Amino acid sequence: MTEMLWTSEEIVAATGGSVAGGNFAASGVTFDSREVEDGWLFVAMPGTVADGHDFVARAFAAGAVGALVNRPVDGPHVLVDDVAEALTKLAIAARQRMTGTVIGVTGSVGKTSTKEALFAALDRYSPGTVHRSVKSYNNHTGVPLSLSRMPRSSEFAVLEMGMNHAGEIASLTRLVRPHVALITTIASAHIEHLGSMEAIADAKAEIFEGLEPEGVAIVPEDTPYRDRLVKAARRHAERIVTFGGGEADVTAIHAVKSDNGGSLVTARLLESELTYTIAQRGDHWVTNSLAVLAAVEAVGADLAVAGLALADMGGLKGRGERHRLPAHGGQYLLIDESYNANPASMAATLKSLGEERDAVRRIAVLGPMRELGDKADELHAALAPAVVAADVDQLILVGADMRPLEDALDGDVIVDRAEDADEAAALLAKIVEPGDAVLVKASNSIGLAKLVERMVREPACSI
Repeated sequence: MTEMLWTSEEIVAATGGSVAGGNFAASGVTFDSREVEDGWLFVAMPGTVADGHDFVARAFAAGAVGALVNRPVDGPHVLVDDVAEALTKLAIAARQRMTGTVIGVTGSVGKTSTKEALFAALDRYSPGTVHRSVKSYNNHTGVPLSLSRMPRSSEFAVLEMGMNHAGEIASLTRLVRPHVALITTIASAHIEHLGSMEAIADAKAEIFEGLEPEGVAIVPEDTPYRDRLVKAARRHAERIVTFGGGEADVTAIHAVKSDNGGSLVTARLLESELTYTIAQRGDHWVTNSLAVLAAVEAVGADLAVAGLALADMGGLKGRGERHRLPAHGGQYLLIDESYNANPASMAATLKSLGEERDAVRRIAVLGPMRELGDKADELHAALAPAVVAADVDQLILVGADMRPLEDALDGDVIVDRAEDADEAAALLAKIVEPGDAVLVKASNSIGLAKLVERMVREPACSI
């Protein structure tokens, strides 16, 4: 039976609004009218492109039982002065009534993947009692939405926080109030806005400011900014746990490739050792798994069960999902990494492509990395060694911003150029052959997810 999230009276108490059109009880919350399900609350968020109030009628037609609005509408609603502020107040109320354990996750790379792996581990330990962030909604609207969707009976919640500028995570973590705050890694994502790697580390370390009393900070060992993060954590955390290599508290004693292409790992934790397999491929997933286990141990959940969850975890859409697709009477492998990209994640996924030893050829469809500022050309060109080391046979580079990479390769790899995702799909369809392994990766705004969708939908020979 679906748990009621909010009654109209509770929404009024949280937001200071007033009910009109009749009382209601909602089992879900969304600000996207396309997501509305029967019994949900629709939050009519203002926007720069569209105003949610224009979609209230559509939301009610889709099954919404009520709306959160700043002007009267037809149908049951709670009227407030400021919808965005009201959603934040609803998030605060949701966090206040939840008595379980909250884990906050941030980082330059891997935060969504780590969040999903943590959810899988905890949900296997305590089925049906774990809440997590909606999709990758991790900003000033996504975090309040994720909190407002949190059932009051949740025993665990795993909430992701992102940022583009200093001060943003500080605001979000005070809403989330985590018992455990985890930073996955520090990389050059968002350097355009923050100016230096030290500033990026400081911005990520803001997550510790929201820690609950006796909270635990989990910090990556394998970063030049490790001591900087630890120093920031000491101001707020009762305990600090490091993960990764070297002298980390949680580390891999050894890790080897497993038969399924993932990894077989023996990890040393604070109070035990654990041998487990990871379904996901790549050394970066070994590091992700150590972060997950550090958090699982910190909240007192079952580490062995977490290991089983890591073994069973499938690929995430846009973050390593693997498709076996038809081409000219055979099949090729398409690796979907289209959701996002920065220098660290580009290097990690190219390395994984190079480890596809059964591939006849390795093809990479790469688009630009965003938010790199005046370092963009330099950082794109710096991908050349990773491309060469991965034994990439052919590249399709999407957009003019990828020219520095082509210039840096200086003819070492065959390169085709495409203006957009559709042109890249057409090029890929012409060259892909049975046995090929194809990596697709770019920042989300480039839209290479459309290429993946098209290749999945249509056989290569028909495009």
